[in-house]
Parts: sequence; structure tokens; C-alpha cells
Amino acid sequence: MPSRRPILEIRGLRTQFFLREGTVTALDGIDLTIYEKESVGVVGETGCGKSMTAFSMLRLVPYPGRITAGSIVFKGVDITKLDQDRLRGVRGKRISMIFQDPSTSLDPVFTVGQQLGEVISLHQNIYDKARLDAKILEALRLVRIAAPESVMKQYPHELSGGMKQRVMIAIAISCSPELLIADEPTTALDVTIQAQVLNLLKDLVRTTGSSMMLITHNLGVVAETCDRICIMYAGRIVEEAETFELFANPLHPYTRGLLSAFPKLGEHREELMVIRGTVPNLMKPFPGCSFVDRCDLASERCRAIRPVRVEASSGHFVSCHLYSKEGVERSKIRAN
Repeated sequence: MPSRRPILEIRGLRTQFFLREGTVTALDGIDLTIYEKESVGVVGETGCGKSMTAFSMLRLVPYPGRITAGSIVFKGVDITKLDQDRLRGVRGKRISMIFQDPSTSLDPVFTVGQQLGEVISLHQNIYDKARLDAKILEALRLVRIAAPESVMKQYPHELSGGMKQRVMIAIAISCSPELLIADEPTTALDVTIQAQVLNLLKDLVRTTGSSMMLITHNLGVVAETCDRICIMYAGRIVEEAETFELFANPLHPYTRGLLSAFPKLGEHREELMVIRGTVPNLMKPFPGCSFVDRCDLASERCRAIRPVRVEASSGHFVSCHLYSKEGVERSKIRAN
């Protein structure tokens, strides 16, 4: 079981993009805690704010976006208040990120060894060539790259997709970060290589003692990899629970829809369930629940009032009026 000491605490995080057409609220009041030696999966459909949560954590929000509210406290230090010099001491060294597409994240004009060496030199102050080469080889062996002496001399275009992803992981873990962020690390890979990369990440987290935040749209990935799951929708976390609990007892209508749309072994259906409607326009503020127009259980209260985060059972949190005090009382009245 993971330690219950928090390594990262996000409270009320809001990230917005200020465009000519209006303001897009990409993250709308995110609350998230990651504990030491714990793997947390962040799941949701494209555009829900998963990657933007990671970029905000590292203060890498692209222009014209910026963090407009909230705090991101890492080991007692609020990252939103750090200057650039102190931020560089955290980013890449204590918190590391594996980006989505290694083909665009690796620099095509530098060898694998040069790119790994730059990170190690910057964060560990190692400039002696023999020591630096030894560290590079150590990182490549840790991610199970065969013939690391040869690979460190190669350029990214000479490597397969799976090899490039392993190099990205090697760069991310080369400085033994306390928190590893993996942003859909298997998106560009075939199924066989996906399984290898996920197993590698699980083993690395277990052997190094790091915490991990795994961002994905695939519920099957987090089921095998993570201790706890957060479900995101339209810039908000709508449900959070331990992995087994979430799959056994999904509460939010969106979570139920996701699981119902997921094919199961041994079960035959003519058609998979589809969540009707579309994601709301994040440029238009919605005072109530962001899922209201797609939910079969919605009421006028859902449209007018934003649901608060409640603990429906031990460690199982949900933002839905069905589980608020008023919602439970209404359910009892209908039952009677």
C-alpha cells in the first residue's frame, strides 16, 4: 500500500487561455493529491484538461494561457510562487515528465547520449566525460535498452517508436525524480510495445520509490498500472477513488458511461453504449454541472448550481448532486 504522506497537493487550480474570441477555462478548480510511492491515473476524453493539468504542475502552460487561481504545493513549496531559477531546480530534477510523442519531443540534430547528457549535467553537475558516459549508460540500461553503448551514439530518426519512448523515459528518470508525470506514454505505439512500456513504468516506480501521475484516455491502462484513478471532464475532476473501488462501484454518470462504453471479455453486445451529446464549449461559462446536457439523471439544480466534492464512501469522492445531502434526501423521498 502506498504511503499516505502527500508529495503533491493541488487546490482550486484554474488555468485559462485568453484569446481574441474569448476566455477558455481549460482547468476549472482542480483539487488533486498525490501521495508518496503512489501511482495515480488521470482519465478522460480528449480536451478534458488532462495534459493541461501536467503542464500547469510544471509551469509549462503555453501562451496565451496562464494559471489564474489556486496552488500547486510540492513537498511544502508552492510551485506557482517560484521564480525561474528555483523552478529549474524542481522541473526535470524533482518532477519529471514523459511527453506524449517522443518523435516531436526528442531533438533530431543531437544524439541520444548528448540529450541525456545535457539533462544529467544540468541537474547533477557532472561534466567529466567518463562519469557522464557512465551515468548515460546507467539510465539506458535502467529502461532495458539493448546495446546502450551503440544507442547513445544514435540519432532519434535511427530508432523505432518504442526505442524513442524508452529514451524519453530514460531522460525523465535520469535524475531520480520524486514525481514522474507520464502523459499518454503509449499513444504512438502498437499494442505489444504499449504493454512493454507500461510494465517498464510500473517496475521503475516500484524500484525507485517515485510517485507517478499517468495521464491516459484508456481505462484499461490505469486498471493495470495505478493505485488510484481520477476521472476528468471539461476541466474538472468529477470522481476519484482507488482503482478497484472505481471499477466495482462507479458513481458519477460520466464514469458509468465510460465504463459501459468499454468492451468486456466474454460479453457479447450488438452495440456498445454511447454517451449522447458533445463536450461543452469551455469558452462559455457554465454555473452548474459540466455534464448536465449529457446526463439522463440531470435536474434543474444540476444546471444552476455547481456540485461540491463529497466523500460518498471512504476514499471515494464524487462531484454530483445525486450524492449531496439534498440529493440523498430526495432519493429517500422518491423511494418512500
